[in-house]
Amino acid sequence: MILVTGGAGFIGSNLLAGLEARGPVELAVCDRLGHDDKWRNVAKREIAAFVPPERLAEFLDKNRDALDTVFHLGAVSSTTETDADLIVESNFTLSLRLWDFCARHGKRLIYASSAATYGDGAAGFDDEFSIAHLATLKPLNAYGWSKNAFDRRVARIVAGNGARPRQWAGVKFFNVYGPNEYHKGDMASVAYHTHARVKRGDKARLFRSHDPKYKDGGQMRDFVWVGDCVDVLLWLYDNPDKEGLFNIGSGKARSFLDLMDAVYKALGRAPEIEWVDMPRDIRARYQYFTEAKIDRLRASGYRKPTTTLEDGVATYVRDFLETADPYR
Repeated sequence: MILVTGGAGFIGSNLLAGLEARGPVELAVCDRLGHDDKWRNVAKREIAAFVPPERLAEFLDKNRDALDTVFHLGAVSSTTETDADLIVESNFTLSLRLWDFCARHGKRLIYASSAATYGDGAAGFDDEFSIAHLATLKPLNAYGWSKNAFDRRVARIVAGNGARPRQWAGVKFFNVYGPNEYHKGDMASVAYHTHARVKRGDKARLFRSHDPKYKDGGQMRDFVWVGDCVDVLLWLYDNPDKEGLFNIGSGKARSFLDLMDAVYKALGRAPEIEWVDMPRDIRARYQYFTEAKIDRLRASGYRKPTTTLEDGVATYVRDFLETADPYR
């Protein structure tokens, strides 16, 4: 049995589809569905168990013999969430409980960290896994801080030769886009929101730059296709000897203008952009540049090329957003 926490979420539901496509497997999901259409993210999957978070401990105890691997992707992931106690409970304390469970019972744990741990990027985007390096990172929000706090705890345990899962790996997702992100609201990708605006008959909307080093729309991100994220997660699953902390991104920063061009090209239209000032309350902590350094992932043996922005956006628009059923 494989347990995916956050399995009804964006990346989690795509991972479920990837696991299921390989053949019969017992898939358990720990998540909340709420009152919107999030359930549709898993509607096509065959699920062995659906576990509410408050019953996770009970589920683990009951199924510890059958369970082999935990993909821990569940988190409070909003970068604007202000309830720090909730963030700590979900992103740090629960992660430690899963680490301890997997260590005690010889299970495998692959967990999601985040590129938000890098803060404004001034210290670079190197996924070096050392106590000293992780201590230098300065996340800009409680979400990024909580993820780095867990990474630091894992680094301390590993360095001290403490109890650890049969296999462990952490992954830092950069700016992921693709199907099944529709429930995320404001936190959904710019690609998704741009397509929605164009289909409503509105222009795409982008922030003006408030940094003289970047022109309007020249702000840059490492946009990564969700299928690439799933491929790396499956590669880690297929290679239980691979351990460490790894960035997952395309490895190449692209501008928001590039993204706009890709969406409009996929729709067969010329770009139309409305420029708006960036809200003052986020200007001081806005990232103008992110780019995943993926050398360690490559050195560990992952060889599959990453999807280009143009190809990923074209697939997203053509095969999902422009169809009657946009869910994977």
